[in-house]
Amino acid sequence: MSTSRTYWNLGRAALVVAAWCASHSAQAGLFDDDEARRAILDLRQRIETLRERTSAEDTQLRRSLLDLQSQIETLRGDLARVTDQNEQLTRSIAAMQQRQNAIDERVKKTEPSTVNLDGQEFTADRREKTDFDAALEVFRAGQFAQAQTAFADFIKRYPQSGYTTSALFWLGNTQYALRNYKEAIKNFRSMLSLSPDHAKAPEAVLSVANCQIELNDVRGARRTLEDLSKAYPKSEAAQAGRERLAHLK
Repeated sequence: MSTSRTYWNLGRAALVVAAWCASHSAQAGLFDDDEARRAILDLRQRIETLRERTSAEDTQLRRSLLDLQSQIETLRGDLARVTDQNEQLTRSIAAMQQRQNAIDERVKKTEPSTVNLDGQEFTADRREKTDFDAALEVFRAGQFAQAQTAFADFIKRYPQSGYTTSALFWLGNTQYALRNYKEAIKNFRSMLSLSPDHAKAPEAVLSVANCQIELNDVRGARRTLEDLSKAYPKSEAAQAGRERLAHLK
């Protein structure tokens, strides 16, 4: 029973008492004193019973509200802990993903990949490609002394690399630019020995002849140019070699 309902009942009981008293005054002759006392005592007992019941209901209601409030606070605490755990889990997952990405990136840097260079296909790791490209950039920048060191170091560092033949070719060109003709001839011939079918092989033969001309080895240059025309007759280098041969004395 609700509190408002209980108080309404108490009010109604009071009205009943008042009405009874009025009736008793008007009809005093109908009841004797004992009956009146008993009626009043009975009514008082009813009122007291209603009061006690109301008090018990109020106490129970307060307890229920306190229990409910306690449950709400407990749920709030549980929700806060779950939220904190979710945030920690999210941060942990993000950190793990970053570490995995870093590992994947390191693997990619060392993982061999297929390279197609000067008509040759081979596998090489990223470090080889990076070092070769860096040396070639130095050469193209006209820094021939630095390029010579870079290509020589590359060949020493990666003796079995698929880039080796191309590295020998560019090393020979840096040495030609530095007028180190004998070393240039040596490296061009090493390149031709490793890969006579290399896309730059005709250019390497022509470069050998050019080095021999600079060294005043005309006989050797004639022989090299003739070999060039025979080995690679349709190449642009062979055409240039034939023109060069016609002007040699």
